[in-house]
Amino acid sequence: MDDSLAPKYRRVLLKLSGESLGHGSKSGISVDETLNVARQAKRVVDRGVQLAIVVGGGNLLRGTQFSAGGEGVIKESTAHYMGMLATVMNGLALQDALESLNCQTRLTTASRMEAIAEPYIRRRCIRHLEKNRIVILAGGTGNPFVTTDTAAALRSRELGCDILLKATRVDGVYSADPEINPHAVRYEKLNYDQVFRDNLRVMDMSAIDMCREGKLPILVFNFKRDGNIERAIAGQPIGTFVSE
Repeated sequence: MDDSLAPKYRRVLLKLSGESLGHGSKSGISVDETLNVARQAKRVVDRGVQLAIVVGGGNLLRGTQFSAGGEGVIKESTAHYMGMLATVMNGLALQDALESLNCQTRLTTASRMEAIAEPYIRRRCIRHLEKNRIVILAGGTGNPFVTTDTAAALRSRELGCDILLKATRVDGVYSADPEINPHAVRYEKLNYDQVFRDNLRVMDMSAIDMCREGKLPILVFNFKRDGNIERAIAGQPIGTFVSE
């Protein structure tokens, strides 16, 4: 193995958006994209890293899409529960992709649905990680009005992770949207206070506050470049590193 990719972190939580498993701007699940994520995850675990994954559901459904025009037939809280179910669907797809590569996995959900997944129990998840099983954490926190960013921060602290990796389509945090503003500047390092002061789009502010309280570092990086998950865990200078 490449010694430059030797892991710096022992236990890691990877936050994936639903779009990372999808067809770009289209809705649905892409087998090719899901396998791409699974292959990178397998390489990480083969190096001895304990890996937990929080997956979103935006490629299938966003809870906010029903409430954009105000209270309608589908209540906002119901829409959020629907979004949580979408994350479970993505979790099932990712689990099968990982197991097709001979990775041991456990899919857990914040809301009980034992026919398809284990209920989230902190101590049980830690034991799975210690046995080198990839733990997929679906269903958010089980509560409406809470983003999967906050779920990722919460689970990272509960499971004693060394770092929270946020996988995105861009290579870090910028001063403005780089897809709109070509003059946007990418930050290599930030502290939590800068994120709050400049209202930077790292994660939602509840998640940032939770990480700050727990002194949990965050790395925002582009996972689309093959091998970047390994590089991130090796501590190589990619993306934007957020810490104290």
